[in-house]
Amino acid sequence: MKRRHFIKNTSLTGVGLAVGNSLLACKEETSNNNNKAIVDLKNLPLVIATWHVLEATEKAMAILRAGGNALDAVEQGCRIEEANEKGQSVGKGGLPDRDGNVTLDACIMDKHGNCGAVVYLKDITHAVSVARKVMEDTPHVMLAGEGAKQFAISNGFEPEDLLTETSKEAWEKWKVEAKYKPIINIENHDTIGMLAIDKNGDISGACTTSGLAYKMGGRVGDSPIIGSGLFIDNEIGGCVATGLGEEVVKTVGSFLVVELMRQGKSPQEACEEAISRIVNKPNSDYKNFQVGYIAVNKKGETGSYAIHQWFSMTKFQDGVNEQILSDYFNKA
Repeated sequence: MKRRHFIKNTSLTGVGLAVGNSLLACKEETSNNNNKAIVDLKNLPLVIATWHVLEATEKAMAILRAGGNALDAVEQGCRIEEANEKGQSVGKGGLPDRDGNVTLDACIMDKHGNCGAVVYLKDITHAVSVARKVMEDTPHVMLAGEGAKQFAISNGFEPEDLLTETSKEAWEKWKVEAKYKPIINIENHDTIGMLAIDKNGDISGACTTSGLAYKMGGRVGDSPIIGSGLFIDNEIGGCVATGLGEEVVKTVGSFLVVELMRQGKSPQEACEEAISRIVNKPNSDYKNFQVGYIAVNKKGETGSYAIHQWFSMTKFQDGVNEQILSDYFNKA
């Protein structure tokens, strides 16, 4: 709260007036303090991530327990999945676009609101680390395509072929019919979003993806877009999204969740409201696609919610690293 500025050289007489002004100041102080998020350090540190990624959250928590900050934790946690070839998810081994190219999108955001992103990045496994370099070493927020790749190489990232034999075989099989339709809870596994709060109560987040399998060349979803795939406000909390990115972008979903928390909603309530904005749009085709959100507030409270069943969140808090199935909207 800004300090009250009293008018100088004003004569204040009477004890009642002085007491009245004191009570007014106290009331204003109390009111403003009630609007400030309270950090509950006993619940910290904390890491949450989309889907079943116990190794990623374990890595992030190890960094936090060693005294590292939330930004280092989310970067290193996401790198675990980017290097996981067997997952056919993010990074190396990700499923390609319809032309056979594995292209990556990622973003990262710190406690100060600084952010960086890369889109349509080829031949570089750790897109999340390139995004951090964009944030810290350039005046820009986002780099794309060949420019992003050359920036990565100039900063010591080694180029490599990200299309593994397993993913290539899956692509070759897909080309037989070459049909594209999002499959609920399948296309979403190509994204990991992670949020962390360190022992100081500071929040950071990251999101990295190889995008929808067999997408059109050049397609970019919500994951690298600040406010859609990820948003952090260190005074309030953070959110990341997964699922059909086009639908998340249309509602600026992660920003929406954080703003709802600013208005007083819990992380769970905010995630549920954000999903309702999608499913209640006129002519929404929500029965045919999935979107899920996870969120955390400054108190260390968490929430997760999706359109359909089987979305999950991995949570590491109070010494327990576990997968938690999310509640969902479409129970018909």
